Amino acid sequence: MNKGLLIFLGVILLFGGIAISKYNGLIRKDVATEEQWTNVEVAYQRRADLIPNLINTVKGYADFEQETLTRVVESRAKASSINIKADELNEGNFKKFEAAQAELGTSLNKLLLTVERYPDLKANQNFLALQSQLEGTENRIATERKRFNDAVGSYNRTIRSFPSNIIASQMSMEKKPFFESREGSDAVPEVQF
Repeated sequence: MNKGLLIFLGVILLFGGIAISKYNGLIRKDVATEEQWTNVEVAYQRRADLIPNLINTVKGYADFEQETLTRVVESRAKASSINIKADELNEGNFKKFEAAQAELGTSLNKLLLTVERYPDLKANQNFLALQSQLEGTENRIATERKRFNDAVGSYNRTIRSFPSNIIASQMSMEKKPFFESREGSDAVPEVQF
């Protein structure tokens, strides 16, 4: 066989192997972000599932602020109605999801702050157990969001790095959005006694 033909075939095989390796790496990173997105959704769903029990426990206290309860129920409904599949993670869908979850978080925080005025409710064992579960869930949400951001960071770096960027552009792989801290979350809350 001709030496030049062997070299040519060797170069083709080398570049083909590199391309296949990069393609498989991109797919692994894309799937990792999808898996992590599912974990984020599971954590948020756990929070949404705790809310009806929390509301029912709080409703037992007749003079509790109805407006606060209504806001939590409405925020939960809104947050639960926004479902994004992992392959639909674009900036616009992501912002809607994040805004609805932030609104629900704000409503829950207001509910928990309002509880401070009800000593009997604060002493209720069901409420205390639900509050503890909710706190644990909020920690899980924070953990899953961080893991998602880590997976997205790895994916985004890879699709922008040479030579993976060539394959990524051929596959129409686009940058994925990150979870960001809420506006004003860097400010220290003001506590008044």
